[in-house]
Amino acid sequence: MSNLILVGPMGAGKSTIGRLLAKELHLVFKDSDKEIEQRCGANIPWIFDVEGEAGFREREQAMLAELCDEGGMVIATGGGAVMRDANRLILKGGGKVIYLHASVEQQISRTARDKNRPLLQKPNPEQILRDLMQMRDPLYREIADVIIETDERPPRMVVLEIIERLRELERH
Repeated sequence: MSNLILVGPMGAGKSTIGRLLAKELHLVFKDSDKEIEQRCGANIPWIFDVEGEAGFREREQAMLAELCDEGGMVIATGGGAVMRDANRLILKGGGKVIYLHASVEQQISRTARDKNRPLLQKPNPEQILRDLMQMRDPLYREIADVIIETDERPPRMVVLEIIERLRELERH
């Protein structure tokens, strides 16, 4: 079985929904950011501080390639994974890509107190989220096999919709 790969902005629910989806489908769940942290023995903000965003993105690309090669799992990606052409190719070739779309308002409410998000540790996180969405949304859409709205929806309902939409894809 190929992978189910969740893409989308921070706060869209990729990790939460990914865990539930994996459990429902009896698949292994992997979060690419958590895998990088375990491999490095350091958290993402530390990696950003020491290696810069470029260093982190190198690690991310290698991790995505490794995870996508394995097969049969649900993979949650970091919000910026789609920024590199190479990553989009890896993700598109690595399985079914599911774009979990969340409005900027929803992202703000879900990420407001999270200190583990380096890109938001600056003045005016709302503007940062708007700018990131403007840049990244077309890239998420470019590689998505399925687009799911997550705003104001319980994760369980999102999981059921993903399963239904994947079945529709298989039928066509």
